[in-house]
Amino acid sequence: MRERLRAILLQKSVSRGRVFTLASGKTSDFYVDARVTTLDAEGAALCGNIFFRMLADYPVDAVGGYSIGADPIVAAIAVISHQQGRPLPAFIIRKEEKAHGTRRMIEGNFRSGMRVALFDDVITSGGSIIKGIRQVEAEGGKVEVVMAVLDREEGGREAIEACGCPFRPIFTKMDLL
Repeated sequence: MRERLRAILLQKSVSRGRVFTLASGKTSDFYVDARVTTLDAEGAALCGNIFFRMLADYPVDAVGGYSIGADPIVAAIAVISHQQGRPLPAFIIRKEEKAHGTRRMIEGNFRSGMRVALFDDVITSGGSIIKGIRQVEAEGGKVEVVMAVLDREEGGREAIEACGCPFRPIFTKMDLL
């Protein structure tokens, strides 16, 4: 499964040659738009299966992450977990507080006291996912692990682990070069 996912990422998501500005503000000639893969039918199924297997080592009650990068990933994990008889509900962390209704920052299946896994498509500096860790903790949850499709190997792992959370990517940048 991992090798097939790698092939899809290389075919659909990896771009090289021109200069891209990353979410961290850095520039790079290596860009991975993992959403093209995580929103692909086969890519989503592979991510869901791989991440579900990786979660076997962690006691979690739910899976979540920041919208938009985590949306297809956590939905795929939720579906696979149901099919495997170990249902893990999903939630999404908003980037901004909703101005109407419940005004929640975390939407979906999250409540105080939960042990959760957080997901992202690509980790560069780790800044966004660290905000997610803090939001979950502020609302009474405990982040057991952070996982991503790709670690760009630009300090994100170290920053996440400095927050006390293990970090497990499926791939590192070197795996795709």
